[in-house]
Amino acid sequence: MSALAGVPIEAQPIVEVRSLVKYYRSRGDWPFSRPRLVRAVDHVDLQVAQGEVLGLVGESGCGKTTLGRCILRLIEPTAGQVFFEGQDVLRLRGQALRRLRGRMQIVFQNPLSSLSPRLRILDIVAEPFRTHLRLSRAEERERVLALLEMVGLGQQHLTRYPHELSGGQCQRVAIARALTLEPRFLVLDEPTSALDVSVQAQILNLLMELKELRGLTYLFISHDLRVVHHVSDRIAVMYLGRVVELGPVDRVFDSPAHPYTRALLGSIPLPRPGGRRERIVLPGGVPSPANPPPGCSFHTRCPEALPICREAPPPWQEVGAGHRAACHRIEHRSFLSGFYGCA
Repeated sequence: MSALAGVPIEAQPIVEVRSLVKYYRSRGDWPFSRPRLVRAVDHVDLQVAQGEVLGLVGESGCGKTTLGRCILRLIEPTAGQVFFEGQDVLRLRGQALRRLRGRMQIVFQNPLSSLSPRLRILDIVAEPFRTHLRLSRAEERERVLALLEMVGLGQQHLTRYPHELSGGQCQRVAIARALTLEPRFLVLDEPTSALDVSVQAQILNLLMELKELRGLTYLFISHDLRVVHHVSDRIAVMYLGRVVELGPVDRVFDSPAHPYTRALLGSIPLPRPGGRRERIVLPGGVPSPANPPPGCSFHTRCPEALPICREAPPPWQEVGAGHRAACHRIEHRSFLSGFYGCA
């Protein structure tokens, strides 16, 4: 069963990912040992509807950033398909791919490292114009200034360099650069993780305002589950290169179906001292993506693992409206409910 869940049939997805795979070859531990395949993204299916925010969460190294970059073809996938507005992205070449770049953009995690230290802000934001359009210097400056004002900056920032700006200002420049060619889809790769908490709120509010103003669609990658809950319409949970749960954000937060999702939600700090939350401490560490365990990749750490979890990958199970998870436990509970006549 495919994991393409949560998008109404009548809503045409702007982005559709089918069985996307990205493997890397790594050297063995010994000088003459055979190279191994690192499964960074392992058969991922996703749909992103026009105008929605899909949150993508998981531990470091689970493949979130690699998935986002594969969708944009900043990294070439090993296998699978990516469709944007009905076009097969992985088949495009030359001018067709060049035109697509303007409609799909990314905001990187670290704003200072994603901006060239040798260019002024005017040149950084104008670079996409110079690559894709032919504008006079006056038109170019006018458009750049309009974009900077849209993200809360002004004319005084045009001649500055990135090191002369704060982290929040650099991220605003990165957002302005991403909007130069009027894209419809943005990958936001942890856009607030390198910022102070007060600045995070400003950037999040800015992103939500721009979404409504320009009709944007976001793939929002983050470790901060509270931020994801605040900004997302749906949420996808990744573990070891695979999506293990997918559904409306409120439903997933209120009734998580996968043990890994429950463990993630249990790690969210409470806003007030003395509050209580069920906390699940997972044993061991994340297995190596170069040598993933057989069956369910989470069974080595799962407190609810069944014998079948060690043998067969779990199928996708329907949990609720638009809410699915890949877990043998769900199938097991459904079988027992039907066997005993339970509701």
